[in-house]
Amino acid sequence: MAVHRSLVIFAIVAFMAPTISLAMDYVVGDDNGWKLEVNYTDWAKDKQFYVGDTLLFKYNNAGHNVYKVTGDDFNGCNVPSNNSLGLFTGNDKINLAGAGKKWYICGVTGHCNQGMKLKITVLDGTAPAPPPNAASTLLAKATNFQIVLGMTLSIAAALIMV
Repeated sequence: MAVHRSLVIFAIVAFMAPTISLAMDYVVGDDNGWKLEVNYTDWAKDKQFYVGDTLLFKYNNAGHNVYKVTGDDFNGCNVPSNNSLGLFTGNDKINLAGAGKKWYICGVTGHCNQGMKLKITVLDGTAPAPPPNAASTLLAKATNFQIVLGMTLSIAAALIMV
């Protein structure tokens, strides 16, 4: 009896999992991370960021950092004088909590002017569904008979539990 209950709970969770959280985690610069000689404008141009997504800045903290700045400070590569506004761990996660334009720079002298800066626009609303995982790919390849059979067996298992 416990096995049937576990299977039904697993099936429900498996079907609901894609709808629970559509937020995305973005590693800034992908495999390059946060460093010099990466074009962050190109990196961000084909991405849509939504409220609830996160940015992960991965870098060597001996030579870089991350500051969230204003648009004017971004354009002028002005580093805030207050170090408490900077991030210095080399593995900094920023939650995109509000919609609008966001600006980030490296505060090490000269790095922002050499292109180590990122500007994004965060959209309000829900992100589109993530790419299909193995389970949804299998479901897409299943025949109608297999889908109906699976649903029938799931319902039968639920009824047996009652």
